[in-house]
Amino acid sequence: MSFASEFKEFAMKGNVVDLAVGVIIGGAFGKIVDSIVKDLIMPIVGKIFGGLDFSNYFVLLSAPPTTFQGPMTYEALTKAGVPLFAYGNFLTVAVNFIILAFIIFMMIRQINRLKKAEPPAPAPATPEDVLLLRQIRDSLAK
Repeated sequence: MSFASEFKEFAMKGNVVDLAVGVIIGGAFGKIVDSIVKDLIMPIVGKIFGGLDFSNYFVLLSAPPTTFQGPMTYEALTKAGVPLFAYGNFLTVAVNFIILAFIIFMMIRQINRLKKAEPPAPAPATPEDVLLLRQIRDSLAK
């Protein structure tokens, strides 16, 4: 078997194709959840805690370079190479993960609910000799 035909056989197996579709859809779904967290949830959380942009909550671990003239935002300081303890950004990513995990849990839960419950297997027929022995037992008990 040539390398190309072996690779084609591997790539066309159902599991590989299903995995590829799952990764692509998962990436797109991750972007949707990231947007929900970044654009809808975190502004509300930021407003509750008194800030407009929650991702800009950080602690400087060292002073910016003396040549730094930009704004004191997370993006600008990160581009300048300033080490930051970015707890706001971490909190945003953690909320993103929790929401994504919850949505996946709800999807799996619904899929499991939709699966048809397998009916119990019918009991095997009782052999004739067992039936006769039961009848004898019942008539002796009278």
